[in-house]
Amino acid sequence: MLNVYDILETIRMIQDECLDIRTITMGISLLDCIDSDIDRACEKVYEKITSKARNLVAVGEKIEKEYGIPIIHKRISVTPIAIVSAACKEKNPVKFALTLQRAADTCGVNFIGGYSALVQKGFSAGDIELIRSIPEALACTENICSSVNIGSTKAGINMDAVKLMGEIVKESAEKTADKQCIGPAKLVVFCNAPEDNPFMAGAFHGTGEPDCVINVGVSGPGVVRAAVQKNPDAKINEIAEIIKKTAFKITRMGQLVGSRASEMLGVPFGIVDLSLAPTPAVGDSVAYILEEMGLEKCGTHGTTACLAMLNDAVKKGGVMASSTVGGLSGAFIPVSEDAGMIDAVRDGALALEKLEAMTSVCSVGLDMIVVPGDVSASTISAIIADEAAIGMVNSKTTAVRLIPAIGKKEGDMLEFGGLLGSGPVMKISSKSSEKFISRGGRIPAPMQSLKN
Repeated sequence: MLNVYDILETIRMIQDECLDIRTITMGISLLDCIDSDIDRACEKVYEKITSKARNLVAVGEKIEKEYGIPIIHKRISVTPIAIVSAACKEKNPVKFALTLQRAADTCGVNFIGGYSALVQKGFSAGDIELIRSIPEALACTENICSSVNIGSTKAGINMDAVKLMGEIVKESAEKTADKQCIGPAKLVVFCNAPEDNPFMAGAFHGTGEPDCVINVGVSGPGVVRAAVQKNPDAKINEIAEIIKKTAFKITRMGQLVGSRASEMLGVPFGIVDLSLAPTPAVGDSVAYILEEMGLEKCGTHGTTACLAMLNDAVKKGGVMASSTVGGLSGAFIPVSEDAGMIDAVRDGALALEKLEAMTSVCSVGLDMIVVPGDVSASTISAIIADEAAIGMVNSKTTAVRLIPAIGKKEGDMLEFGGLLGSGPVMKISSKSSEKFISRGGRIPAPMQSLKN
C-alpha cells in the first residue's frame, strides 16, 4: 500500500529529477497484411495500424492526467517491413514507408519503428530491396525509424550486410544533409536485436510477439543521480543497493502505466523496459551518475567498472519490481542526448575507443555518435563490425547509431533539437579498414552459441 511519503517522493522525482515514462509503444503484427499486390498490402497495413492504434495517443494523455506522470512519447512498432514486402511483385518498399508515415499522421504518434530487416545469417526475399531503400525512406518521411540486425550469438555476423550498412548510413546522411543529417539518427544497426524493445530508433515487433501488445519504456537517470548524490560517503556495494531500490520504484511506476494502458486499450501488456535513457535536460544524464560515484569526468579510468555496476543494479531492481521486464533494460550512453557525455567529449576525457569499451557492460552500444562527414563507408562498416563482435561474443544486444555530419569536422557541433539534443563531432581513426570490409562473407558464430 502506498503511504504519503511514497506519493510525495514520486511527485518530487517527477518535478525535480526528470522522472518520466519515456514511451508507451504499441506493437502491431502486420503478418496478416501480406499480399502480392503492393498497393493492397499497403492499404491493409494502414487499416491495421489505424484501427489498432487509433486511441493510443488519447489513452496516453488520459493516463498522464489520471496519475500526473509525464508520458513523453506515444509510439508504434510493426513487423519488420522486409518480411511484409517480400511477397509483393512490385519491389518498391518506400511505398510502405509512406504508408507508415500516413498511419503515423492519422494516429498522431511520435514515431513508428519497423522499417527493418533481419539479416544476421543472410539475405532472404525482400531484404536487399528494403535495405537499399532506407536512405530514401528516411529522407522522405518524418516519423519513420529503421533498423537492421546484422549479427547474433547464434548466427555470427553477416559481413556482407555490415559492408552494405556502412554505405547505407553514409548515403542516409548525404540525403538529409540539409536537415542536420537526421536520416542516420533514425537508423540502428543491431547485433542480437530484441523483439520487444519499445525504444526508437530500434523498435520493431518481432514475429514471436502477440498480434498487438503494449510495451512501456521508463527512464530516470536524474532520479538515480539524485539518489547517489545523497550518499556521498557510501561504499560502492551500498551505492549498488541504493540504485537497485531506486530502479525498483521507477519500474513499479512503469508497471502501473503499462497495466492501465493495456486495460484501456484492450490489448495485452507486454514488458517494461527500464532503461536509463538520458535527455539534454540539466541533470538527466547517465554520465553524471558515474561522476557522482567518484569519477572526476566520465571517460576516465574506472568508468567501465562504474557503468557495469550501474547497469547490473538497474536490472536487479527492475526484476524485483516486475516479472515482465524486457526490451533492453539498463543504461543508454548516447553522446548527443546526454549533457554529461557531451561535456566529457569536449573535455577530452571521453573518446570513441572508451565508449566502445563501455558498451561491453551497458545495455546498447555506440548510440548517437556524430563523426566527421568525410568518413568512409568502410570505416563506418568497421565500427559496426567491432560493436557487433562485442554483442556476439558476450550474448548481449549491441547497436550502432552513427551520424556522419556532412560538411563538418572533428570538434564541430551538430544540432538536432528536441530529445536528440546536439552532438560534438568525435575523432575517428584515419587508418583504413577497407580490405577487411571488402572481404565479405560471415564471421562464424562463437562457441557460446553451442548451448543446446
